[in-house]
Amino acid sequence: MIQNSRPSLLQPQDVGDTVETLMLHPVIKAFLCGSISGTCSTLLFQPLDLLKTRLQTLQPSDHGSRRVGMLAVLLKSGKYGYESIYAALRSIYHSEGHRGLFSGLTATLLRDAPFSGIYLMFYNQTKNIVPHDQVDATLIPITNFSCGIFAGILASLVTQPADVIKTHMQLYPLKFQWIGQAVTLIFKDYGLRGFFQGGIPRALRRTLMAAMAWTVYEEMMAKMGLKS
Repeated sequence: MIQNSRPSLLQPQDVGDTVETLMLHPVIKAFLCGSISGTCSTLLFQPLDLLKTRLQTLQPSDHGSRRVGMLAVLLKSGKYGYESIYAALRSIYHSEGHRGLFSGLTATLLRDAPFSGIYLMFYNQTKNIVPHDQVDATLIPITNFSCGIFAGILASLVTQPADVIKTHMQLYPLKFQWIGQAVTLIFKDYGLRGFFQGGIPRALRRTLMAAMAWTVYEEMMAKMGLKS
């Protein structure tokens, strides 16, 4: 009797096993854990991010151009002129309502959730490549810090456009009312380069902070005899 040589169709159980295998992959798990943690922190602290953005940003017209340098941001006060954090919260609530406190939330989620996920994914994968058992114990913190720098740079580059969109929506909520509109106007005014404005200082800050945090975390776990 001639056997049927056609491959058998995947059964529902086989599909389920394949999906489960993929979900248990360390890379996927690291990305999901990082994304979930980033989402939770964004939802909780979005009003503080809004305040930070408005208090730190100057009107470009103050300097006769459309660009504002980092030194000017450090030396001058914010364009909104809030007297205190409480005054800022009260002003935003009275003028924009409770939704104003969460201005740019969607764009912030598109920035923070992928950043945390991508960072943890690349950080863990880079660490796994490095043979820690062959590295001198005194060099392990430097190795971990270097892995954090690499992961942070990649995550910052990927999420920089979302950060620019978020910033525009928080500073000019009447002009940039939704993400699609913000993307169109930014591209119209600045081109593709506009989505990477401020990329260097942001990459430096977030990369160094994340790398330092994870390096200290790894060292503390090792000192306590715990496996990270």
